[in-house]
Amino acid sequence: MKIVSRNEELLRDALSSIPQSSSSTTLSSYNKLIRFEDISAAAFKIQCGIQKTPCMYSRLSKQYGMDIYLKKEFLQYTGSVKERGVLYLLMSLPQDQQRKGVIVTSDSNFPMAVAYHASELHIPVFVIMSTSTSPARVKMCREYGAMVISYGTTAKDSQMHARRLAQENGYLYLEEEDSAVYLSGLGTMGLEVYEQVPKLDAVIFPAGGHCGLLAGSAAALKHLNPHIAIIGVESESFPVLQQSLRAGHPIEDQAFSNHHFYGDVSGLCFGSNSLQLTGKLVDKVVAVREEDILISMLRLLEYERAMVDAEGAIGLAALVAGKLPELKGKRVAVVICSGNLELHLLQQCIARALTLDNRVCRFSLVLSDCPGDISKLLEILAREETRVLDIKQERTFVTTELFTVEVTCTVETRDKIHTAQLRNAVLERYPTAVWTER
Repeated sequence: MKIVSRNEELLRDALSSIPQSSSSTTLSSYNKLIRFEDISAAAFKIQCGIQKTPCMYSRLSKQYGMDIYLKKEFLQYTGSVKERGVLYLLMSLPQDQQRKGVIVTSDSNFPMAVAYHASELHIPVFVIMSTSTSPARVKMCREYGAMVISYGTTAKDSQMHARRLAQENGYLYLEEEDSAVYLSGLGTMGLEVYEQVPKLDAVIFPAGGHCGLLAGSAAALKHLNPHIAIIGVESESFPVLQQSLRAGHPIEDQAFSNHHFYGDVSGLCFGSNSLQLTGKLVDKVVAVREEDILISMLRLLEYERAMVDAEGAIGLAALVAGKLPELKGKRVAVVICSGNLELHLLQQCIARALTLDNRVCRFSLVLSDCPGDISKLLEILAREETRVLDIKQERTFVTTELFTVEVTCTVETRDKIHTAQLRNAVLERYPTAVWTER
């Protein structure tokens, strides 16, 4: 049975004016109008190669005053929702191109998904990475089955080398663009959310420059129920999508960060198709601070035992920051789309989040260097039921009286109220104590 609605017309209208590329070595070759039937066909075709990830009721619901359901796309094999678009794209390639192989560059979630699924489909796959890529990412792509080549010191160097190899050897150069095939694959996640959570009021997605997931899933959800609110969330430091929507075209000169923490959150806006679909079908786009993202990562780790990266946590960050008060009392699905946080960043992110959440604090005070003075301080900390993480004593470089010691304590508390109680207790006994502001 064919389902036709006004939203299908919107999808066609949104894309009908986009010129098609004639390039034979990019995803644009497979561009066409995106329809609900395309998304349904993609869901049928990739069902055997993609995990149907759970969309579970969250313990965070009571804390934020709404029914929160977390769509855990970080449980895909490579830890990213992008597997959906990548698998459908690879399965849609002509057989002769599948025999020749594909080539991809960068160290984001997209090439990792290509490496895994191309290998599973027995398509030769080459990944060109710069020498600055983390060894863990290189190792992972090799374990997925790709031939990994290190070239150049920057992403631009590796991209140019990949394009040259594609031209010389007949490989298909893949980059993350917003072709209808790729968007249809990503849109299958919207179908699953609709099926898994009845009577949804809103769905929150990561946005930013790479808004293909937002656009594709919005196409599916708005077709099935036009009353579901579709909300995108991006970083306040890199409001790429909001600026592109205001301008009416992708912003190309927007500043972005190369730091691995941000991932695709800070990427450039990569396509007119996604942008126009977003403008037509998305109800709201909000921006959150880096601090909100870090606290969101902490909440997911504590309450859901989910270790996710910034892209995965940014949707929940909008609720953490109180950016969506209109959703109080509603049924809301939040997409946790990526869990590829590099291990060396994990400790930094959690430590910083605990500080921002007023659960780790530091203070300094000067004591006389006499037996028993340190123990009196520790008695106060024990009485206030704090956990001492670190304590340092400085005797040499002290600018106060002789025979004194400067003591710096780092302690863990339960919450903001507990921190305030500790501060009052310390200042009552040591009025000159200095607290390090976060």
